[in-house]
Amino acid sequence: MGIYLSTPKTEKFSEDGENGRVRYGLSSMQGWRATMEDAHAAYPDLDTSTSFFGVYDGHGGKVVAKFCAKYLHRQVLKNEAYAAGDIGTSVQKAFFRMDEMMRGQRGWRELAVLGDKINKFTGMIEGLIWSPRSSEGNDQADDWAFEEGPHSDFTGPTSGSTACVAILRNNQLVVANAGDSRCVISRKGQAYNLSRDHKPDLEIEKERILKAGGFIHAGRVNGSLNLARAIGDMEFKQNKFLPAEKQIVTACPDINTVELCDDDEFIVLACDGIWDCMSSQQVVDYVHEQLVSERKLSVVCERVLDRCLAPTTAGGEGCDNMTMIIVQFVQLKKPLQSAGSADERPSPTEEAGTGSDSKAGESEPK
Repeated sequence: MGIYLSTPKTEKFSEDGENGRVRYGLSSMQGWRATMEDAHAAYPDLDTSTSFFGVYDGHGGKVVAKFCAKYLHRQVLKNEAYAAGDIGTSVQKAFFRMDEMMRGQRGWRELAVLGDKINKFTGMIEGLIWSPRSSEGNDQADDWAFEEGPHSDFTGPTSGSTACVAILRNNQLVVANAGDSRCVISRKGQAYNLSRDHKPDLEIEKERILKAGGFIHAGRVNGSLNLARAIGDMEFKQNKFLPAEKQIVTACPDINTVELCDDDEFIVLACDGIWDCMSSQQVVDYVHEQLVSERKLSVVCERVLDRCLAPTTAGGEGCDNMTMIIVQFVQLKKPLQSAGSADERPSPTEEAGTGSDSKAGESEPK
């Protein structure tokens, strides 16, 4: 079987929700993979005026994706920049903070609890022994204090995860991305990528990798990782003379801030298990087609997952874990139009110096 099962696991975890700002639906499926390494987060009420959605595609294990799903949005809230209204800075710092939090005794213990059952038991036991104020257990007040213990020198996980998150406040949408998960917006039926897939052969990624002492072989960083940015993967972040954003692999996200307008209908966040099988425009077209007769957004996501699932493992595409979130803008929502009626409005713009923005079909090929 190798990394694939003899038959795919097609059971899905699905969820729907809404408030006065957004409606959302999501679905995830293990598929042909031997393990499920995707995770996600959906918090339509991160605070009274803000919604948060994220997809995390793990590699080499599930724990980093699960860690991000548990903690990344909390770190966005805790950062002082967030209180000042600077969502972009707070989410960027939250990405870097994930790597910091996964180090040392405390990081090891948290990852162990999120891991398999044997490690979970070990981690819980060590938590009782080594955790300061373990009986208080209030995650919101947790300042992630240093812990002494047998894993105090733990440098962090060798596994990793992509992270692609969308934060909506009023009519401002902030998208942060590290890796090859993707966020796409539908504007009058036209798909626009709000994130860029961070592959090692992109010029800006290649330059950083080589300067940090790494190399690219067969499209992979140091011949192994097919991503140039990720949370975790600490073996690629060991150069003590370089800051976090200049390591061979970095957790530094591209930040894209978009002012939403009446033409904006919904966004799709999904891992590469979807984008390997369908282009951004194909996904947007399919969602529009389904929304004509199906109101429940999780059902639309489920249908995309089923459409992408390969009949066999012979080709590779359609054999990955799959996770997808649709977020529809309630206050901005307009009657659905076909892609053919899209006007010539410019695509949503990015903050200076972060990433690139392109129509679907014009982005880097997968």
